[in-house]
Amino acid sequence: MSRVCELSGKGPMSGNTVSHANNKSRRRFLPNLNEVTLISDVLGQSFKLRISAHALRSVDHRGGLDAFLAKAKDDELSDKALKIKKEISKVQAA
Repeated sequence: MSRVCELSGKGPMSGNTVSHANNKSRRRFLPNLNEVTLISDVLGQSFKLRISAHALRSVDHRGGLDAFLAKAKDDELSDKALKIKKEISKVQAA
């Protein structure tokens, strides 16, 4: 399972661990990923997604999964999230 957020596209970053003696060694900063069940109001269905805590706050701030996906860029979304976005737009158009 990759360590990439399905909604925001956040992935691991690299940097240095710096000791008290100022020795530097490489390390990875992993995103805070959580498996969350989000409900789509338009589809009336729930979806299990692995998203970062930051993305979860953004979903709440924008007013739910449907509103978040409407504003989200396609290149940041995973294949699963893109499929959900297309289903939502299809239902809203009809």
